[in-house]
Amino acid sequence: MIIAVDGPTASGKGTLARQLGQHFGLPVLDTGLLYRAVGYQTQLNHGDPDDAADALAACDFPDSLLDDPALRFESTGSLASRVSVHPAVRAALFQRQVDFANQPGGAVLDGRDIGTVIAPHADAKLFVTAHAEERARRRHAEMRARGVDINYDAVLADIHSRDARDTGRADAPLLRADDAMLLDNSAMDRDAALAAAIAFVESRVRRPS
Repeated sequence: MIIAVDGPTASGKGTLARQLGQHFGLPVLDTGLLYRAVGYQTQLNHGDPDDAADALAACDFPDSLLDDPALRFESTGSLASRVSVHPAVRAALFQRQVDFANQPGGAVLDGRDIGTVIAPHADAKLFVTAHAEERARRRHAEMRARGVDINYDAVLADIHSRDARDTGRADAPLLRADDAMLLDNSAMDRDAALAAAIAFVESRVRRPS
């Protein structure tokens, strides 16, 4: 069984993907972490994340980088959004994601183009979202809890900027697949969102061929 979880930044899709993986006993891949690694490696290389050649060179990052806590920094998320607009970067990471999705037994993948590009054959597809203001509120609270001194308006501006890049890129833009469940969790807690997602996945698995 393959479960695709897509959605914009700070929508809660990563948390939901991990919960679904635990519930159904499936391995989980946060594909955004791959792009964060490329963005961060570009910075380590003193390259320009907006330059396709610099970003492509950073795709050859060491596997150990995926365990670096710096990949979770908000600034690294912005770098990931910038390098992900380059078709060459997406092509370089494509097979790695496809192989993970198609492993025996299935998997859960979360990202921006799982249901449309990486695993269009997924058994269940979810598009997780929330209003930009609510996503900014959550992200701001999360950052403040980690001791990051940043104001809400700056977080909201970054959310809008990343949304524009993700939906406006020419290659594999952020889109809801036609057969994906729209899960707007603006007014939902995590338990309610998880229950809705589990019910949807189970309905797709039970569906006759």
